[in-house]
Amino acid sequence: MSGFMVAAPGRGALLTLAAALRTTVSELTGGDADVPPGREQAGRAPEFTELSRAECTELLSTHGVGRVAVPTVLGPAIVPVNYSVVDDTIVFRTARGATPSLACGCLVAFEVDRVDDAFSQGWSVLARGYAREVTDGDEERRLAERAYSAPWAGGRRDMWVRVEPYALTGRRIVA
Repeated sequence: MSGFMVAAPGRGALLTLAAALRTTVSELTGGDADVPPGREQAGRAPEFTELSRAECTELLSTHGVGRVAVPTVLGPAIVPVNYSVVDDTIVFRTARGATPSLACGCLVAFEVDRVDDAFSQGWSVLARGYAREVTDGDEERRLAERAYSAPWAGGRRDMWVRVEPYALTGRRIVA
């Protein structure tokens, strides 16, 4: 394509823009997309607060990927799952025999969080509760209609698991 030019901002322009947005050039350009969160420095005067149950419920309801801690023969395992909140309970689909299915019949921990490296802040919510397999066909259909998060893993994921939290706690750090 002759005559086609692509405009790309110089490093100075990127530094200015990053400073105005209170972020880094790497964050701005997506250069750290595969870097785990939490590697930046702490804020100058961070404020740590405990979240109320209502705040935890609200934050839990805004996400679609969380981590469930389940017992295995080799010890506890923590795995990510796509989830939804339906009727104040956490629900997710998995494959029978897959690690998340081991939650059924057990007390489990379920966690979601948001880490913002650019601003050195974030929050986390921890739910602890009893997990059970959903076996009622009507309930399975209702969950399929109301759940807003589908499994990313692909394949057949037709086993529904419901976690009924008995404890819901959270915390927030703001720089």
